[in-house]
Amino acid sequence: MGFILYLIVGGIIGWLAGLILGKDIPGGIIGNIIAGIIGAWLGGELLGSFGPELADISIIPALIGSIILVFLLSLIMKSMRK
Repeated sequence: MGFILYLIVGGIIGWLAGLILGKDIPGGIIGNIIAGIIGAWLGGELLGSFGPELADISIIPALIGSIILVFLLSLIMKSMRK
């Protein structure tokens, strides 16, 4: 059950990051989950662990890390289209 909760929290964080930036994450729900999990790792490495936690994910650093990741992905996707 912990792994499924981890995936759900990762998906929600990835989805929120896309909403905040107004960008679509490629891959739909799978892309949101991947962006949320990688963003959680990135935010944890950059900012440490603080704030509320859900499924061993610190929400605030995870959201910030996901926003950074989605922003970088959107820049990469934009440059590939040109």
